[in-house]
Order: sequence, then structure tokens, then C-alpha cells
Amino acid sequence: MTKKLFWKDPYLTECKAMVTSMEGNKVKLDQTIFYAFSGGQESDEGTINGIKVVNAVKQGEKENIIDIEYELEKVPDFKVGDEVEVKIDKEKRDKLRRLHSAAHIVYYFVTSSLGRLRIIGSNIASEKARFDFLYNKPISDLLPMIEEQVNPFLAEGHEIITEPDEKNPDMRWWRCYEWSMPCGGTHVKNTKEIGKIRLKRKNIGADKERIEIYLE
Repeated sequence: MTKKLFWKDPYLTECKAMVTSMEGNKVKLDQTIFYAFSGGQESDEGTINGIKVVNAVKQGEKENIIDIEYELEKVPDFKVGDEVEVKIDKEKRDKLRRLHSAAHIVYYFVTSSLGRLRIIGSNIASEKARFDFLYNKPISDLLPMIEEQVNPFLAEGHEIITEPDEKNPDMRWWRCYEWSMPCGGTHVKNTKEIGKIRLKRKNIGADKERIEIYLE
């Protein structure tokens, strides 16, 4: 199982690791800071020993023994057992941390106004976050009020904690204020780090609503 250093310290942007498996240009490491797409959050961008990672894939979720396999831009000259250097794009990781935490917080403020929602999709990218849900009328008029609630809350500086599940170490929990939800993504430690956000509604079809979240 790949040791996920991004859980212990989501602010790391480089680390050393040992190659544990290799097949052509696909490699696995004993530990990593390089997040692979999961839970709607985009993969990091970066390199292993200076070679660009073109794809990062989680493996073994059914067995709860999760490895991450990295597909490199070319076949590397290192081999199993070698030590390599992993680096990720700092700016992208920063935006992903901030937007992922912001998405959870916006969700809770929206549900406090609309009630429990049936979520049908979500995505955390470096340019915006969004979540989709079933609702039978446009919510455009609600968004200014939600912004007016969320932004002061963020500025208050609430602590954000991520921690492992007691029974499943490869499952994580996100906690802030009185809220809690399962999440294995990367997050900030305090809401002040998020800064100010802006919300936008998008029409995605009948009885469906999308809220997009942007950093200001």
C-alpha cells in the first residue's frame, strides 16, 4: 500500500520515495505526495525524477489496500528499488486545497437553506469547484445570500481537521465547525486560507442545479 504523505501534510510539494513496482512507463512508489483523482478532486500535476506524470490512478479500493500507479511521459531510466524525487505543482495544489474545503463549507450553508440535498455529481479543479444536485427550481436568487454567509465565516478562521477513520485507515474524515463528512482529498487547516469565494449557478437540465465556486 502506498503511504500517502499528502494526508499527513497536504502542504508538501516534494519528497523522496522508493520505486516498488515498474512496468514500462508505469510505476508505483512506497510513499507519495502526488494525489491521484478521487472523490471528485483532480490529480496533482508534477514529476517523478524530472519525468512528467501524465496519469495517476488509484488501485485496490475494493480490497481497502490502496496503491497509486503513475504513468510517466516516457519510460524512465530508474528501476525497482531506486530512490526517486517526487515534485508537484505548488500553485495547483494550493488552489485544490482551498477550493475543496470551500466546497464542503458552501454545501453546508446551502443545505441549511434548502434542506438535505441529493448530490448527483461534484468536481474539484484548480480553476473552480462545483457540486450538482436535484432541485425543482432555479437557485440563482439564493446565491448572493449564501455568499454573504460563507465569506464572513471563512474570515473568522475556523479550524479544519482531516483524520483517519478508526476502523479503516484508508478512509478519511473532514471536520470543521459542527460539520463532518467522509473525504480523502487535500484541505487547508484553517478557513482563513481559503480567502473570499464567489458563487455561480449553472443550468444543467430540468430539476437539476449546479453551484460553481470560484476563488476571488
